[in-house]
Amino acid sequence: MKKFFLLIAAVSISIGAMSQKGKVTSALSYIDQGILDKAKEAIDQALVNESSMNWFNTYFAKGKLCQATFESENPKFKAFYPDPLAEAYASYEKAMELDPKGSVKKKIITGSIYNSLAVNLYTQGSSRFEAKDYEGALKSFETQIAITEGNNYVGAVDTGMYYNAGLAAVNSAKYNEAIKYFEKCAEMKYLGITPYFQMAESYQALGDTAKAESILTGLNSMFPNDKNVTLNLIDLYIKSNKHEEALKYIKVAKETDPNNYSLFHVAGIIFLNQNRYDEAITELTRSVELKSDLFDSQYGLGAAYINKAADMFLKANEIMDVKKYTEAIDLANAVYTKALPYMEKANELKPDDFYTMKSLQELYYRLKAKDASLAPKYDAIKAKLDAIEKK
Repeated sequence: MKKFFLLIAAVSISIGAMSQKGKVTSALSYIDQGILDKAKEAIDQALVNESSMNWFNTYFAKGKLCQATFESENPKFKAFYPDPLAEAYASYEKAMELDPKGSVKKKIITGSIYNSLAVNLYTQGSSRFEAKDYEGALKSFETQIAITEGNNYVGAVDTGMYYNAGLAAVNSAKYNEAIKYFEKCAEMKYLGITPYFQMAESYQALGDTAKAESILTGLNSMFPNDKNVTLNLIDLYIKSNKHEEALKYIKVAKETDPNNYSLFHVAGIIFLNQNRYDEAITELTRSVELKSDLFDSQYGLGAAYINKAADMFLKANEIMDVKKYTEAIDLANAVYTKALPYMEKANELKPDDFYTMKSLQELYYRLKAKDASLAPKYDAIKAKLDAIEKK
C-alpha cells in the first residue's frame, strides 16, 4: 500500500512538472501569435515553479518574449520590460548555460536569432542616440558588439557598430572607451582618417595633448593630401594655448587653401588676444572680405580697431606738447572711426548681442561731437541698453 501511494506521488509530481513545462510551450505559441500578455503570464509562472525555473527552455522562451516586446507596436507590451533587449540577451545566454546538450545553441544559430537581436540592438542604440540617451546607446552598441563577436552569430561583422559605440562613448564622456572603439575602426580601416581625428579629440578631452599631437602629426605620412590634418592640428594648438604653433600651421594651411576665411579669422583672433592689433586687423580684414556675414570676424575687426585706438589714447596722454597731443588724439579718433562700420555690421548680424551694443555706444559717444548724425544713434543704443540693464 505504501508503494502504491509513493507511485501516485511520483506521478503527481511528474504531471505538475509537465504542466509547468507545458506553459513554456504555450508561451512560445503565444509569442508566434503575437499574444504577448498571455505569453508573459505563462513565462512568469514557469520562472517561479521549481520544476521549470531552471529549465533552459524557460529562459529561451523569455528571450523570445523580450525580443518580441521590443519589436511590438503595442505600448502595453513594450512596457513589460524596462530594457527588453538586454534581458533577451541575458535570457538566451542563461538558456545555453542550462542546456547541457546544446539544443538551444543550435536553435539560436540555425534560426539566426542573434543576428536579429543584433539588428534590434542597432535600432535601439540609434533611437537612444537620437534621443540623447548616450549611455543607453553605448550599452546597446556594446551588447551588439558582444553578440557579433561571439560564436553564436552567423554572418559578417558590421564594422560601423564600433564607430557608433565610439560616438556614444564620446557623448557619454567615456573617452577611454571611445578610444578603444576608434582604435578598432582604425585597425579595420573604417572611415579612413576619421577615427584618428576622433581618437585625438578623445585624448584632448582626457587632457593628454601630447598623445593627441602625436596621433595628428603622424597622419601627414599616412594621409599626405588631407587638409583636415593641418586644421585639426591648428585646433589642438589653439585649445592648448600654443598659439605660435597654431600660427605656423595656419600659414601652411593658407598655402593650399588661400580663400578659407576661417584661417584668417582664427589668425586674427590669436593676434587680437596677443594685443598685436595691426596683424589682427590685416587677418580679420581678409576674413571679412571672404565672408562678410560672419559675426565673429566683423566684431573682432571692430574690436581690433577699438583696442588699437585705446592704446593710442594712452600713449597720447603721455605727450606734453599740446600740438603733438592733439595730433595724436585725432589719429586715435580716426582709428575709432574705422571700427564703426564693422561694429554696426556685427550689430546687424546679431542685434541683441550686449557687447556689440556696448561697443557701439562707446563709439557713438566718442565720435558724435565730430559727426552729428551719430547722436540719434547714440541715444537709440543707450535707450536699448538701459532697458536691458533694468530687467
